[in-house]
Amino acid sequence: MLGKTRKVSARGEAVAANYAFGPAEDDAIIKHRLLTRTTTTRGDPPLKKLQKKFTSFVSEVDKGDDNYNDCEKLARAFLQELTTFEIPLLKSKAIVEANVREKENFNELKEEMNRQILQAQADIEDLKKQLEESKVERRHKEECEAIRKLIALQPPRSETQKVISELEKEIAALDAENTAGSRLLELRKKQFALLLHVVDELQNTIEEEQKSLVEEMRMATEELKNGMEDTSGAAEAMAIDLKITYCIRVRYLYGCTTIKTLRTGV
Repeated sequence: MLGKTRKVSARGEAVAANYAFGPAEDDAIIKHRLLTRTTTTRGDPPLKKLQKKFTSFVSEVDKGDDNYNDCEKLARAFLQELTTFEIPLLKSKAIVEANVREKENFNELKEEMNRQILQAQADIEDLKKQLEESKVERRHKEECEAIRKLIALQPPRSETQKVISELEKEIAALDAENTAGSRLLELRKKQFALLLHVVDELQNTIEEEQKSLVEEMRMATEELKNGMEDTSGAAEAMAIDLKITYCIRVRYLYGCTTIKTLRTGV
């Protein structure tokens, strides 16, 4: 049934075994041996032995009534063989029951392990979330620490508030000064405009007076010229005319210079 051939090398190297049956045939042979309770390849199987014992007993019983002793011997042999055949069955039954219990225990253990695996996976997910939260919290703490260090480098709030108050006072003073300067500038503009207007009026008045004075002097000069008949009188009249003309010119130039100075502010 199961044959082997061995090949041994001349130098005593490794021994290789070649089996005559494949894995599927081996499984079939093992299954047949388990069903027939055959443990060896020699002799008849136990079930066949039991069948032979029972057949011998029945045949002996059917022969007649004078073979009681032989029937008793065959009956004892049959019962002994039946007991021998029953013991492995009971053993197999116990093994099967043990295997069933072991299988149930294995299934329970498998379920418990699956439950523990699921619980471990859930715990891993929770730990991952906690790790992410811890990372975020740590990053926030680091940012807060950096901000705290920056704040520690700054002056106290009281000093900062004091500086701000002083700056606000300076700004208010500059605003007031700017407002006062603007008002003073507007006032000076108005005063300067008024001064220019007065200067223009004064210039016009001076020009009119100068024109009137020149006209009067001219008329007086003509009258003096007409009233003098001799040479000395003519020379004296000419000298008077020159003096009057000089005075008029000087007065005219002085008035123009004064007005120009007022306009330019020089």
